[in-house]
Amino acid sequence: MLNLSSALSDVKVLDFSHLLAGPFATQTLGDYGAEVYKIERIHVGDDFRRWNFFNKKVGNYSSASYMAWNRNKRSIALDIRKPEAKKIIYKMAESCDIVIQNFRPGVMAKRGYGYEDFKKINSKIIYCSGSGYGESGPYVNKPGQDLLLQGLTGLAKNTGRSSYPPTQLGAGIADQLGSLNMVIGILSALHYRNQTGKGQEIKVDLLSVLLQHQLQEFVAVLNLNQEFERPDSGVGHPGSGAPFGIYKTKDDYITIAVASLEDLSEILGDQDLKKYSQGPSGAMGSDLQITKRDEIFHYIENLTKKHTTEFLDKKLSEKGCWSAPLKTHKEVFDDPQVKHMNMFSTFSHPKYGNVKTVSPAVKMSETPTKISKPVPMIGEHGYEILKEFGYSEDEIKNFIKDEIMSLEK
Repeated sequence: MLNLSSALSDVKVLDFSHLLAGPFATQTLGDYGAEVYKIERIHVGDDFRRWNFFNKKVGNYSSASYMAWNRNKRSIALDIRKPEAKKIIYKMAESCDIVIQNFRPGVMAKRGYGYEDFKKINSKIIYCSGSGYGESGPYVNKPGQDLLLQGLTGLAKNTGRSSYPPTQLGAGIADQLGSLNMVIGILSALHYRNQTGKGQEIKVDLLSVLLQHQLQEFVAVLNLNQEFERPDSGVGHPGSGAPFGIYKTKDDYITIAVASLEDLSEILGDQDLKKYSQGPSGAMGSDLQITKRDEIFHYIENLTKKHTTEFLDKKLSEKGCWSAPLKTHKEVFDDPQVKHMNMFSTFSHPKYGNVKTVSPAVKMSETPTKISKPVPMIGEHGYEILKEFGYSEDEIKNFIKDEIMSLEK
């Protein structure tokens, strides 16, 4: 009987991906126990190794961005343009289960690393390609960058206040949702292969993903024939009425998601607030709460400014209202619920020291996710990987001498 310590312990991944969308997908597979061989450019590595927030490096070695998306992998650095490197990769592919890449459409196939190339070597291979806009069409050569996609898909124009420019989210949402959809596709393909013995090709593009994850907005606009209009207040969604939003308090801010105006008038000590609840009502409140949402928002905020966040959150919670304080990333790290859930971990490496990171989000009773390998250096594991695939010490030394492979220690 097969005994797996992790859900994907018997799965091997050839990871050609770089930057965010692909690496987050392969890291997630690694969290579930997959053996991930990160194939990096000789000497140079993944571009994210040099993209630094605050113009600083973690442990004076690598960027926070690279550290974020590349744990639970082993790195081999190859010049994939050379025939000798291609032979190495093809040999690895014979016993691998998954190939992931997010180069521009056509680049990998042109170099002999497309789905059809790997399928000839291993008919059971699952080949996942990530792109910005698919593999054809008027946008095919446009950079598939997160900010551009937030603009093109309507997300930015649906976010923020009407008196401000359209607003992007403070995280790479398109890339990260693309990663998770890649993982969903790969796990589905693995299940299909277990039933049929057949591999397949998977294509995930960020344009489609970001449209999919605005599903309720598009269903509303296209079927109700009405565009959303951003409010000038802090109402939290352009389709919602007040009080849904973020409010200034005496000492900070508070989110209020669900609260009746009757409860708010009692908590805030202002009976006049109830007048806005008059008239026809639906699940989102009275008609006035939608048509006069900016007016109501500012009315409420003038009252919340008189009280501390802690006071308001306590009183709202006692009434069964939905509220929460706003926190910075450092405050989140110290949040009692986050600590209780062990959502931050530390991995260590002899070269760049201890690195704090977010723990895997999915909890599993029989095969728990875990961080078993720190972020690798460029080509750090090339020697041991090639030994595992049957190459001799002399062959590996020649690969390094001939600039087919580089090895950073």
